Amino acid sequence: MKVRARFLVWSRLLAATALGCLLALTGCGQASSVDVPDGSGDLVQGGSSATVASASIAVTDYSDPANWAYYEVDEPAAADTADVFFICPSVYGGSDDVPNMSLDDDEARASFVGATNMEKGIYDQGPIDDAQGAADGTADEGAVDEEDGTAPTTAGNRFFAPFYQQIGLSVYELPEDEREPYLEVAYADVEAAFDYYLENVNDGRPIVLAGFSQGADMCIRLMKERFADPALRERLVACYAIGWRLTQDEVDTYPQLQAATGADDTGVIVSFNSEAPEVTGSLLVPEGEKALGINPLNWRTDSTPATASENAGACFTD
Repeated sequence: MKVRARFLVWSRLLAATALGCLLALTGCGQASSVDVPDGSGDLVQGGSSATVASASIAVTDYSDPANWAYYEVDEPAAADTADVFFICPSVYGGSDDVPNMSLDDDEARASFVGATNMEKGIYDQGPIDDAQGAADGTADEGAVDEEDGTAPTTAGNRFFAPFYQQIGLSVYELPEDEREPYLEVAYADVEAAFDYYLENVNDGRPIVLAGFSQGADMCIRLMKERFADPALRERLVACYAIGWRLTQDEVDTYPQLQAATGADDTGVIVSFNSEAPEVTGSLLVPEGEKALGINPLNWRTDSTPATASENAGACFTD
């Protein structure tokens, strides 16, 4: 089976498995600086000693392995696998004094790794896993063992997850325009990590972007800022931006943002949210906003419900 086809199979299995897990989730170096809000919410010019209240605002140095939760550069880079660039969801509570997570906060770092581990097992699996290929006919021709009926397990995807100065949950209580400067601090780290990864590690390999909640927001920002480049876009298997919104206005403004419309799409954004039927507006999708999504079980973009039998299962941690 061709590499591209194997990625399509792997992508279908990945998103179906992701639903169960993701519904369950409700030393900083100085490389450069950004404009940041001061304690009053006003912007001040960033510098090597500038602060957002008491938190450092310098963009993190991602040449330091300590600033990565996962940096699997030494893992085998098999030809039929991808690199996963994962952006952690919100784990930091935040405070008036430290609205953005400090990378020196050991407790926050531990929570960061824990939240990442809840999803890592979904995204770093290889395209064919044990008997799955034999069961659904996706194994390479002639590769199924005649005695036990299983297909071979391939090497998993390499996994990269940077620590970043994400905003605390308390910042989401601010109006959106007041929240944005703090999110720009978080995004500056994400972009710096991705650029370091591209320049030093990727070597032209296929890329899966993935994030949940705040991580999904960061993924979409990264798509806007970096994936207008056709050569980079060609490497994108998919962007899994789950638990955040992708709007029609964004798709109209940024041609590189293409919402998934079917199971075999590549180079697209797979996005969905779960809201109660009576909800008309939320933090994720404000009232009056149109968000694009796809059902990861039946790959429909209309209101056709998926049956329980279409759910491949859930992912749990100890």
